[in-house]
Amino acid sequence: MSACRAAALLALVAFGLGAGCTWVEGDDRSASLPAGHGIVTRPVDGDTVDVRIDGVEERVRLIGIDTPESVAEDRPVECFGPEAKDRLAELLPVGTEVRLERDVEARDRYGRLLAYVFRAGDDLHVNLALVAEGFAEARRYDPNVARQAELDAAEAEARAEQRGLWPACGSTDVPLEG
Repeated sequence: MSACRAAALLALVAFGLGAGCTWVEGDDRSASLPAGHGIVTRPVDGDTVDVRIDGVEERVRLIGIDTPESVAEDRPVECFGPEAKDRLAELLPVGTEVRLERDVEARDRYGRLLAYVFRAGDDLHVNLALVAEGFAEARRYDPNVARQAELDAAEAEARAEQRGLWPACGSTDVPLEG
């Protein structure tokens, strides 16, 4: 197989024709976007968002970060979980065009597309913004570590400046006091 054909096949698998896809009917402006671009259809929680790519809705897990739980069925809501979810929804409201940058692995064990997410309008690196603002911690998920150094640096600064969850919770795995 030629290198060009292999790259094209990999792009198809990574950006929409892989497992767990569902077709979205109706007008789809995502079909006219460049490869690796999509439209936000729903923020799920603080580190996961649904994106329509070429007419296919994908669940996208932001690489290199972890936010407190806010919607997991098998885990309690955690300290700063609702705030992290709300912040992602502010950064990526429904209809926002995004650029998805892959790392080594295309999907996680749950079938979610793995990506560094950038707003197309201003190229904001959303993963990095969530860490820098204190809504997420940097979390290493080998082998997907291309941007880990910048995420780690942003976390160190957010901790030092006591932003977001750090003064309120101390980490991302603290149950919400009820």
